Amino acid sequence: MRTRFANLVLIMALAFSCLGFSPTMAQIRLGGQIADSSNAVNIAVVDLAGDNLQAVQFGQMLADIVRDDLIGSGLFDVAASATYPQTAVQISGRPDFNQWATTRLDALVTGRVAYFEDHLEVEYRLFDLKQRKFLHGLRLRANRSSARSIAHKIADQVYEALTGAPGHFSTQIVYIAETGTATNRMKRLAIMDQDGSNVRYLPSQSGINLTPRFSPVNPEITYLSYEDGLPKVYLLDLRTYRKEVLGEFSGMTFSPRFAPDGNRVIFSLSSGDQADLWEMDLRTLRRTQLTNTPAIEASPSYSPDGQQIVFESDRSGDQQLYIMNRNGTGATRISFGQGRYASPVWSPDGRSIAFTRMDGEEFTIGVMDPNGTTERTLSRGFSVEGPSWSPNGRMLTYFKTSRQNADGTGGSAQLYVVDIFSGQERLLPTPTGASDPAWSSTSL
Repeated sequence: MRTRFANLVLIMALAFSCLGFSPTMAQIRLGGQIADSSNAVNIAVVDLAGDNLQAVQFGQMLADIVRDDLIGSGLFDVAASATYPQTAVQISGRPDFNQWATTRLDALVTGRVAYFEDHLEVEYRLFDLKQRKFLHGLRLRANRSSARSIAHKIADQVYEALTGAPGHFSTQIVYIAETGTATNRMKRLAIMDQDGSNVRYLPSQSGINLTPRFSPVNPEITYLSYEDGLPKVYLLDLRTYRKEVLGEFSGMTFSPRFAPDGNRVIFSLSSGDQADLWEMDLRTLRRTQLTNTPAIEASPSYSPDGQQIVFESDRSGDQQLYIMNRNGTGATRISFGQGRYASPVWSPDGRSIAFTRMDGEEFTIGVMDPNGTTERTLSRGFSVEGPSWSPNGRMLTYFKTSRQNADGTGGSAQLYVVDIFSGQERLLPTPTGASDPAWSSTSL
């Protein structure tokens, strides 16, 4: 598979710093500073101008994607196009700030598309309407087939310029595409853009694949597959589709996840009635056993610095969350709420751990501090599982499964995204049923 931005070349950075924000815009508000969407930035994204019909059509499409990206982030209110006092053609170089002052908007995105036989050239500009100044701009060149990539790149730049945090719009989500009935379900590897577009199915030999996870540094994933009848962990290179088994073990391997440096993988290995955590160095293939208890221990996740591991274990008699040092020492229980806890995953900034909690027939997705305090519920339902963080740490994706009917129908899974600060939840559309999502840390 070709890298997402292999055909997208940065020609010129017009500006990158965003000095002198207006007070409204300067206080955007990541890292827990924003509590709800009432503080969203009011922004206009005009259709990009073009010199011919094809360029105009691409300009409209690009603007629509940028609007959708910004709205979906939960930090922006995008004004309706009908309220704009100027078009991109009328703006040309700089907007008429007097006209835009009547709109009470904070920021403006405008630009232009040049259409050529074999590529597009796109220029975008961002303006602070309160302080009447230019903030940031880019000129990009790409194949026409990469037009969506350009739009996501623009949305990333707008997001970062106005928040100070990286955008996540150029990233992707790998997941399990589900088809068939509840008793005969196919589970295929699939990958898509973070907004649900551009779905592609990855090659696999088995009808049952689970828990795909991205490498944080390389274009590859690790996942669990029943390819030869037994669950084994595989590595798949997304450029060449070359696949390899992560070692040969006497027991079943599951719950794989990469270390932050991409050079190690941690997983659970079963033996009899117990399952312990192991780590493998992908360069030397050296294996290290990290736990050795009579319990079932699974779903390990590294801290961002790679020095600690959070995991689930029933060593206390019930399924709970624990944190230990990377070498397996110093395990400490951190979950003490009602019910059982599972599938923990550390946030990119190290300040939070997302998890699944099960209490009777109700499942919830929640977050807590690494010391187990400040637990919050973000989503609940019959079966809500498998949280994965966006690379900027503001959102979680996960899946919900409906109840299965007596005739074997139902039991379908769908992906969702929630903003961890505002609590805004939305369905992430997929062509089929979908489960086990994982967010890439960078664009591919």
